[in-house]
Amino acid sequence: MNAVRVWVDGQVVDAEAPSVRALDHGVTVGDGAFETCKIVRGEAFAMTRHLRRLGRTLSGLGLPPVDEDRVREGVEAVLSTGEAIAFGRVRITVTGGAGPLGSDRNESPATIIVAATESAAHAPSAAVVTVPWVRNERAATVGLKTTSYAENVIAVTHARSLGAEEALLANTRGELCEGTASNVFVVTDGVLRTPPLDSGCLAGITRELTIQWCRDAGLEVVEERLPFEVLQTADEVIITNSSRDVQGVHLVDERRLVAPGPVTARAVDVWRTAEADLGMDP
Repeated sequence: MNAVRVWVDGQVVDAEAPSVRALDHGVTVGDGAFETCKIVRGEAFAMTRHLRRLGRTLSGLGLPPVDEDRVREGVEAVLSTGEAIAFGRVRITVTGGAGPLGSDRNESPATIIVAATESAAHAPSAAVVTVPWVRNERAATVGLKTTSYAENVIAVTHARSLGAEEALLANTRGELCEGTASNVFVVTDGVLRTPPLDSGCLAGITRELTIQWCRDAGLEVVEERLPFEVLQTADEVIITNSSRDVQGVHLVDERRLVAPGPVTARAVDVWRTAEADLGMDP
């Protein structure tokens, strides 16, 4: 097991030691927001974009904004502890702080937790499964990256039990939405297509950059509503997130695909070139 470095409210702490209050609202009711950044050669990727989205989630939850300098202090603390992490992830969690046992809140300072760990790079392609559970595109938390992740735990545990890495979900309209921890693209007729944000999917940082960089490179990228069944007919399927970057899919349920396909391979090349050219805070 890789060692995890942890910083809580201004102090680097032992990852195995108690460091969050038992009545923290993030513990009792999942009242909080989080972001996960890729670490490359000891640096966090796209921190500015991740902190911007963290602010949107806190606002959507009705929580006060967090001091970004304080968060950056925590990130620097875990990244500078020990040897530089060649590749891994850093997670930033902000909760509502101390609260009652119920869903209402106290006026309490936020709890800020930053954790970092080394991890292995993902393979060039992944197996995914479709699941019967759906995203509610009209939910109060739609588009927010909250710590209330039980639905995702259930879905990805189901996927793992079937030998897959990720589970893909429809929304209540029967449209393709997202994965438990990824956005999804498909290729049909040579065009890269992805669900729009009104599908209920998260506005992924990697999704955002993939769309921007691929369009800049001349690839046709369309955001449009797609039937969930497109996963059974698409020429290529791609999942994206902060640690996977742009990853092809070689298996959807029992349907095998060539991965990476030609459009996927082009998108991967575009990503790698743009990341190298623009650096760690694009």
